[in-house]
Amino acid sequence: MSRIGKHPIHIPAGVTVEFKDGVVTVKGEKATLTQPVSSNVDVKIEAGVVNVVRKDETSDSNAKQGLYRQLINNMVVGVTEGYTKTLIVKGVGFRVAKQGNKLVLNLGFSHPVEFVEPAGITLEAPDQNTINVKGASKEYVGEVAAKIRDIKKCDHYHGYGIRYNYEVLALKPGKAAGKKK
Repeated sequence: MSRIGKHPIHIPAGVTVEFKDGVVTVKGEKATLTQPVSSNVDVKIEAGVVNVVRKDETSDSNAKQGLYRQLINNMVVGVTEGYTKTLIVKGVGFRVAKQGNKLVLNLGFSHPVEFVEPAGITLEAPDQNTINVKGASKEYVGEVAAKIRDIKKCDHYHGYGIRYNYEVLALKPGKAAGKKK
């Protein structure tokens, strides 16, 4: 039995959840999110609680029950609170600025890199070394943060580049200077 899938999802005030034609729709104050659901599971909505129920007892249905329960829970949290990923920019002369709906990154290239804010995502630059990616969809926030990070990944010698705020970077030792035999 799925340990995650058996837990009910409580619907907060101001959020509506609908299941129609194999698609779950969650509407809240921040956004409206949809998720197609596998035919192995069924979504039951009653009295402010959502339950994901298996249609049969196969191991695939067991796995899908936990998966879709968590995806629907992430949607409910997303439309009420939202998700945030924080990126740190480190390097000599590296900085970030927000100009309109663009994020301008100076990362040691011969030109500044402009990253246009996608629909459904809010980019913030509270200081010149920090980027906050905010949105209602956990998956989309992570995808946009990964695209920004890919512009200049951290090198393992100095630690220069863009990384997540929780990321621990193992620095390699440089060349040993004046090594004698």
